[in-house]
Amino acid sequence: MISPWARTPVTTGLVGITVLTLGVLTALNVDALPLIGAGTTYSAEFSESAGLRTDNDVRVAGIKVGKVAGVQLDGDKVKVTFRVKNVWLGDKTVAYIKIKTVLGQQFLALDPQGDGTLDPGDPIPLERTVAPYAMLDAFRDLSTTVNDIDTTQLAKSFDTIAATFANTPDNVRGALNGLSKLSDTLASRDKQLGQLLANTRQVSQTLVDRDAQLVKLMEDGNKLLDEVSKRKQAITHLLDATKALAAQLNGLVDDNDKQLDPVLKQLDQLTSMLSRNQDSLADGIARFAPLVRLLTGLAGNGRWVDAYLCGLILPSIGPLNEAGCFEK
Repeated sequence: MISPWARTPVTTGLVGITVLTLGVLTALNVDALPLIGAGTTYSAEFSESAGLRTDNDVRVAGIKVGKVAGVQLDGDKVKVTFRVKNVWLGDKTVAYIKIKTVLGQQFLALDPQGDGTLDPGDPIPLERTVAPYAMLDAFRDLSTTVNDIDTTQLAKSFDTIAATFANTPDNVRGALNGLSKLSDTLASRDKQLGQLLANTRQVSQTLVDRDAQLVKLMEDGNKLLDEVSKRKQAITHLLDATKALAAQLNGLVDDNDKQLDPVLKQLDQLTSMLSRNQDSLADGIARFAPLVRLLTGLAGNGRWVDAYLCGLILPSIGPLNEAGCFEK
């Protein structure tokens, strides 16, 4: 028996809205669920982010075990939150930010250490985290540092050192002379070097900004190469079948050479005769055209032939046409 309140539309609507809301919240936070989610959430403190971003991989011994959940500033440190699943982390675990691709994409590497188990509520301290110095950052810093160098004064310093060690052994003097020439070259190419490093900084920044697109392009290229590799066997079979078909046709011609030879000769004779009488055939077709038009007119009035045949019966037989066909 159904209770009376269960039939109330307002109650049914409220229950339905509640269920839908819980479903939406569950779908949006599925990664945080304890059993079917993305795993346990940990955090680590770094001196800098080093280009690490949300959704970057988390790896242990090179194997992906999770993803970075967030990167945010926490005072004078960077707090990295990440989720891992099906992996043990010790209480002395060390975290590294490492380069994944040549384009500068990063990932979080974990080195599980210790006798106890890492508490998810305690972040990995700054003493057990390592952030790399990125190559692109080095180029950017170099481009700004070179602008602050007085290359003329640097060249004079090297010249002074070379003059001071003029009486030293040949190998030392040769090395200093080389440094002096290098400094002169740097001084004479100061503007060009500055421009080169500035362009390098722009290129490196463009690569950083387009990192995701370039990685996607490379992944699509790999998929294309994989598909071509998969189709290689099919293409090989097609070429082999074509080769076999050509061999069969060659054998067919050889086996029926005696039968085909007279047929081909007769066909050659027919085409030669048609070629010799080409003008006569064209004239016959032209003369045949009026007859076709006349026959079309005779049969154009219905399902019968509308024509008069004069002279079919002679005048001597009856009075049908006593004057004859040519009498006007």
